[in-house]
Amino acid sequence: MLTNWSGNHRYAAARRHRPATVEELQTIVAGADRVHALGSRHSFTDVADTPGDLISTAGLPVEVEIDAHRRQVRASGGATYGRLAAELQAEGWALASMASLPHISVAGAVATGTHGSGDRNGSLAAAVAGLDLVAADGSLRRVRRGDPDADGQVVALGALGVTTHVTLDIEPTYEVRQDLFTGLPWDVATEHLDALTASASSVSLFTDWVSGTVGQVWLKSRDTTPPPDLFGAPAATSTLHMLAGADAAAVTEQGGRPGPWHERLPHFRMEFTPSRGEELQSEYLVPRAHAAAAFEALRSLAGTFAPLLQVSEVRTVAADELWLSGTYGTDVVALHFTWVRDVAAVYDVLPGIEAALLPLGARPHWGKCFAATASELRPLYPRFDDFRELALRSDPDGVFRSDFLARTLDLS
Repeated sequence: MLTNWSGNHRYAAARRHRPATVEELQTIVAGADRVHALGSRHSFTDVADTPGDLISTAGLPVEVEIDAHRRQVRASGGATYGRLAAELQAEGWALASMASLPHISVAGAVATGTHGSGDRNGSLAAAVAGLDLVAADGSLRRVRRGDPDADGQVVALGALGVTTHVTLDIEPTYEVRQDLFTGLPWDVATEHLDALTASASSVSLFTDWVSGTVGQVWLKSRDTTPPPDLFGAPAATSTLHMLAGADAAAVTEQGGRPGPWHERLPHFRMEFTPSRGEELQSEYLVPRAHAAAAFEALRSLAGTFAPLLQVSEVRTVAADELWLSGTYGTDVVALHFTWVRDVAAVYDVLPGIEAALLPLGARPHWGKCFAATASELRPLYPRFDDFRELALRSDPDGVFRSDFLARTLDLS
């Protein structure tokens, strides 16, 4: 039995494959009626499932090819960000942003619009300069930034092919320090939100929505030194995990000691199980202009979902032009929820949260738990129907179609 990382989804595929070469992958796709790629299994839904052939790209050779002149790296889609980051650092290069987990695969994170944090940092997909993928007929296809419809092919949920390689923008290596502050009142956080999120390269606010405070603020700074206190919130005096009672050894180094970018930007160390493992996650990306209204809505609803919540994280992400990106056309505040692993109870509270947030323009993270279907999602994405047309044109026989795509994008 194959499950996702948290154990809440059992993959329904009739057959599973782990090709060792791109040529073997091409043969599998060309002979399949239904097929989907599988990355690091960190999604919390059936976004990466299929009734047919499930293809893990983890068995393909890991390749990291740096083009210093173009300041780009071509990496295997099945490689983890942790592996890629270590190899870039060894050669004196870096990525502009990383997600909280380095354990996730490059292609899977890009395809679902996964992100880190920072007012000037786009999602991981925003760094994509090109994709190499296996199309529905088994042929190899290359997409490059600036090609027709290229912006529709990056955050694509596996609907257009199996990605073998991703080309990403890189920059010279740099150091980051991580400082934590505790007990920031919500009213202060809301009043000073712009200054707060601009106070470091990457800022995360952790809360329970019921206590009236932001319990922890994580600042990851590459060019600035944080103040001794943050709008009155004192600096933490010991290493903290954002989850109560969890092992602080799993988090990346805190306390203001500078270190390599890839050892500070993620929240968790590569060698540890991130977070708690047995959990569910949801996330909604709200246009930044509506951040205060979203905060107020969640604080008023908190009594309905607080018993299921382990912690909530608030981050910011910069706009991009990728059609299905949660940050398409607008800077956002990302509202993340780490739930206990009670599927029925979590899905019971999601409609209430979405009823409050979707009218504000909130877009759910494609790889995490949400209840909205195609009719509710279409108004949130100006290029929704353009993507559907692209998918129908690229895959007329529906080789890459799935229950998830039918439910969320009306692709059946």
